[in-house]
Amino acid sequence: MFEQETLNEQILQRKKHLEELYHLNLNPYGERFFINSSILKLLEKYQNLSPGENKTEEISIAGRLMALREHGKATFGNIADLNSNIQIYFRENIIGKENYKILKYLDLGDILGLSGEIFRTHKGELTIAVKKFKILSKALHPLPEKWHGLKDPELRYRQRYLDLIINPKIKELFSLRSKIISEVRNFLDIQGFIEVETPVMSLLAGGASARPFTTFHNALKLNLYLRIATELYLKRCIVGGLEKVYEIGRTFRNEGISTKHNPEFTMLELYEAYSDYHGMMEITENLINHLAKNVIKNYEIQFKKDIINLKPPYSKITYTEALKKFSDLDLDKLRNYEFAVNTAKKLGISMEGASLTHLLDKIFEIAVEPHLIQPTFILDYPIELSPLAKKKEDDPNLTYRFELFIANFEIANAFSELNDPQDQRKRFEEQLELKASGDEETHPMDEDYLQALEYGMPPTGGIGIGIDRLIMLFTT
Repeated sequence: MFEQETLNEQILQRKKHLEELYHLNLNPYGERFFINSSILKLLEKYQNLSPGENKTEEISIAGRLMALREHGKATFGNIADLNSNIQIYFRENIIGKENYKILKYLDLGDILGLSGEIFRTHKGELTIAVKKFKILSKALHPLPEKWHGLKDPELRYRQRYLDLIINPKIKELFSLRSKIISEVRNFLDIQGFIEVETPVMSLLAGGASARPFTTFHNALKLNLYLRIATELYLKRCIVGGLEKVYEIGRTFRNEGISTKHNPEFTMLELYEAYSDYHGMMEITENLINHLAKNVIKNYEIQFKKDIINLKPPYSKITYTEALKKFSDLDLDKLRNYEFAVNTAKKLGISMEGASLTHLLDKIFEIAVEPHLIQPTFILDYPIELSPLAKKKEDDPNLTYRFELFIANFEIANAFSELNDPQDQRKRFEEQLELKASGDEETHPMDEDYLQALEYGMPPTGGIGIGIDRLIMLFTT
């Protein structure tokens, strides 16, 4: 209660300052301001300036006021922009008596534009001696207290703008995310891939086994789904003769939330004609190698307690071998539903009434994934888990599919894509049977996609990489 009263008093005080500025015929929400440097560039350019030395070059910057300390007829402060902050210095005899009076109406968080000359104080602090300043936006709410910061996770994510203002590292993460996505595009463009955009809303939610979000199209009076994957539309592009395509886009799955899952996420999907899952392994290794080299500039990263080496080549082990190695489980025995249920119970998995598909998936997650710390390709997944992957010629119960695991979670998922329309129809029919038995996360029958396959899709390798997980790996 006391904190809320204090907060209300601060807001009232700031509103009074706002009224005083209006009374002085000053616009506290200014217009365009000319900037000739960022603060970071100033710090780099004048890093060798000696204490007591000054430069007469006119500096013009803008940013958020983060500190203000009055000392009689002089006032020191700090101003911050995207990447850094710098000390600023106001003197009454430089900016003028009337302008100096305006400083008492400034509050922390106000956005200022200012110009002046740079010097280094005798204590060694690089500082801008302000000649002119302008209020560009008045902050009516106080910023979170400096020393305690913004630590409430719910508040940080609900009011992300406050997190960005208070925590410089969050700005760095946003910048790094942008660089990673830019370098992903750069890597694929150099390889000859074409970036395309596919529909976000469709009549069917296909390309993965997941529960979709639904929406309604008023003009067409249709119930539509938000996409759970871009796969089937991208493979239609392959049918149409675009031999290398990719999309980086938002994907939506109406499922649980955890540190590894979000109902709305960014996915890279790419498809290459005349390739297979071995080709996708090569692309995956080369892409991560490219990002490590060009973005974080280091092959070794620390993720929580583990030091992970991203330098290719990565370990490879089949799904069947991994089950046996890490949990002494036999895939053939797990295909027996009763055996799978009992195994799940022994592992502490409570999934009453779950399909064999979901049981196999969960058993692998609990029994194997905790052991997959260094980059590891898990190869040749069971057909039950892979309705869109091509069967292995030497074992039709397995598929040409891999998942790449790093730091205990899946980073990439790839197939030698199924291009036989009759086999694909049979797989869809099996999915419909599962849906009829109560499984809500099955793949629908997609007649239009089957028709596209009937026109002929070349042998194709395809991969999906979770951009958010990739960024989490590089930034945690």
